[in-house]
Amino acid sequence: MKKVMAFALATTMALSLAACGGSTSSSTAASSTAASTAASTAASGSTAAVGDANVAVFYYSFSDTYISSVRTALDAALESAGIKYQDYDGNSNQTTQNEQIDTALASGANLLIVNLVTSGSSDASSAICDKAASAGVPVIFFNRAVEEDGSEGAVLGKYENIAFVGTDAPEAGHMQGKMIGNYVLEHYDDIDLNGDGQISYAMFKGDASNVEAIYRTQYGVEDADAVLTEAGKPALVYFDSSNADKYQLDLTGNWSAQAANEYMTTNLSQYTEANGNMIELIICNNDNMAEGCISALNSAGYNLGTGEDCTTIPVFGVDATDSAQQLIADGKMTGTIKQDAQGMADAIAFLAGNAAAGKDLMDGTDSYTKDTANNLDNKIFIAYQEYAG
Repeated sequence: MKKVMAFALATTMALSLAACGGSTSSSTAASSTAASTAASTAASGSTAAVGDANVAVFYYSFSDTYISSVRTALDAALESAGIKYQDYDGNSNQTTQNEQIDTALASGANLLIVNLVTSGSSDASSAICDKAASAGVPVIFFNRAVEEDGSEGAVLGKYENIAFVGTDAPEAGHMQGKMIGNYVLEHYDDIDLNGDGQISYAMFKGDASNVEAIYRTQYGVEDADAVLTEAGKPALVYFDSSNADKYQLDLTGNWSAQAANEYMTTNLSQYTEANGNMIELIICNNDNMAEGCISALNSAGYNLGTGEDCTTIPVFGVDATDSAQQLIADGKMTGTIKQDAQGMADAIAFLAGNAAAGKDLMDGTDSYTKDTANNLDNKIFIAYQEYAG
């Protein structure tokens, strides 16, 4: 990959506070090791270059709990590195984000860090890359896929001076499915509330087109079934035989607690222990939806965390947000898959440090896991981890 062009002179105008959706951000979070490394890397290249950095960071939505965690960590990392930045809230609208990018570039931004609104869209990401290339500005995409599944390299392999920091999309689904399968196998009789010899589950999907949601929905069940059937147990059974999709979808695409709560509240009005058809397992694409389900369960007298006179329905999510970790500690939630917000922010900050020093964007990144299957050295994967408290 060619060297990124050096950052603009220190007199480059700061981003306008009035920019559409923009907000000045600060954080008192402790500096990460990677952020410190980024600062020293930039300083060793050119002390003046750090001060010249004028970074625009675009988030698909400030309201997403996991993204908020990344934002807090990244703000702190950039501040530790002495890199000037401004955050923008896309508010789940790609048109809004595109307009914000135009404004930022016109205001002198010399690095774009982008959490794409329309996940897995080569058209959306290419449009951003074209704008950045015309301005001679590098782009770091993160968290949300920049290409359609099966089209790896269509964008990341085409443009110079771009990178991606995120996760290997199928990994969370595989990990969640195995975690669920092993837990159900160990607690089968307790989970089988109606004693019919099979486990009835509900699935909550965050976004119909998001590749992470697609794989989590698929493998969260498939891999659990593989564990169960190998041990001689029946596969999981979706609670509503009339639903061919075998999931309930957040129609807003926001993976929200509210959507899951509304679905689960309705479910619990029809599926009960008394009727012998109670939902016995809940699988969610993220922790927000898991929290919504738990709230509905609490209202119906389940998952109270008291350990007395109540039944706990196993609930699994993804992200390991602070609130989900607390629910697990309280005995209200069973497990989740940690999506490392700090690790993602650290990697982004490291690349930003390279850019600030006028180095190749991927300089010094050999220790990171890359998308070697598609020969994409500029695509960094942050590993998932199981979390059960």
